[in-house]
Amino acid sequence: MVPPAALAVHLSIGQVYAWSVFKSPLETEMGLSGTASALPFQLGIVMLGLSAAFGGTLVERNGPRWAMFVATACFSSGFLISALGVVLGQYWLVVLGYGAVGGIGLGIGYISPVSTLMKWFPDRPGMATGIAIMGFGGGALIASPWSAGMLSAFGDGRGAIAQSFLVHGLVYAVFMSLGVFLVRVPPEGWRPRGWVPAEKAATSMITTANVSARNALRTSQFWLLWGVLCLNVTAGIAILEKAAPMIRNFFAATATPVGAGAAAGFVALLSLANMAGRFVWSSISDLVGRKNVYRLYLGVGALLYLVIALAGDTSLPVFVLSAMLIISFYGGGFSTIPAYLKDLFGTYQVGAIHGRLLTAWSAAGILGPLVVNAIADAQERAGASGPQLYALSLYIMIGLLIVGFTANELVRPVDPKHHEPVADDENRERHESGEAEVER
Repeated sequence: MVPPAALAVHLSIGQVYAWSVFKSPLETEMGLSGTASALPFQLGIVMLGLSAAFGGTLVERNGPRWAMFVATACFSSGFLISALGVVLGQYWLVVLGYGAVGGIGLGIGYISPVSTLMKWFPDRPGMATGIAIMGFGGGALIASPWSAGMLSAFGDGRGAIAQSFLVHGLVYAVFMSLGVFLVRVPPEGWRPRGWVPAEKAATSMITTANVSARNALRTSQFWLLWGVLCLNVTAGIAILEKAAPMIRNFFAATATPVGAGAAAGFVALLSLANMAGRFVWSSISDLVGRKNVYRLYLGVGALLYLVIALAGDTSLPVFVLSAMLIISFYGGGFSTIPAYLKDLFGTYQVGAIHGRLLTAWSAAGILGPLVVNAIADAQERAGASGPQLYALSLYIMIGLLIVGFTANELVRPVDPKHHEPVADDENRERHESGEAEVER
């Protein structure tokens, strides 16, 4: 029941990807600009990374049930504060509620089940984290039509927005509470029936030792993976954030221009690719290894960007399929990174290490959209149109992915000097087992 517990939390906090549903109503009813209406989302993503980084150690210390409870309280309260802000006409309360308070719930909720799942599934850690993080990618598939339906059902005006926020807060509180009640930590030393850990060579990327979160920050492996995640996310979010206008701009001057409805369908396809990639690629990483699957994300991702750049507006299917694969790599990168960390640093404080690494997401969330939007705006002012608006951005993403590929190649096993000392009872057990082996 632990995977359903994780899904209950991640499907809920994945609502953040559906924030765009509320942008236009807020702009109309509260007189906001497009930039202002994006503030709750942007602050929420920043707070996700920061709260995951600073709260990771608390999550490890207090356990997943405490973490899921805190996530539930913060995420639901964020909606309730936002509802009050809309009723009072105070937009700063919406930013505070959804962005700051709700953002803390996002970060704590995101990392809350990660280390627990890997302890229950030590034989398939990639699949285990993929199950949960798949829910985060798919949360918008539920939240988008649900939010739009409520806004329509509740009528016009601020009241409709406030009621929608209120219902979100109450329903998510109930749904996320299922995770609080269901989650369990396995007994110390628990293993799946019939599974025996394989002996690992000293040069293996999978360690049998443990590294603390503090010591992990002192290793080159942590910072190499920080760069790998940041660059992979930057390349994916560059398409994801501007998907609808990008596909319309690309094919505006062709014989088959893409309409608003088709562009929305393209966004839905990318959401499905994002969700599927989080489970499929992370599960494959259990078979081929984390380093190899990141070679796929970064190397093939760079080639796919090159295909889009060279094909231009000559083929809509090529554009759509290439973009879907890139976004599947984007999603897969999120779900594979916890298992990569577990391989290198052990399970001791992997949740805290994962939380610190998610600051790379905060950086990428600013970098990717900034590059694509700034260049597209500059090209448009210069009189460019169609694929020319994005050509430079595409080549920049290729360069970033090549840098990420190089960083992944530099990852090596962690030096034993960073390992936690083995407990005395474990030393004794190893010594006794050694004596028994000699007697045999």
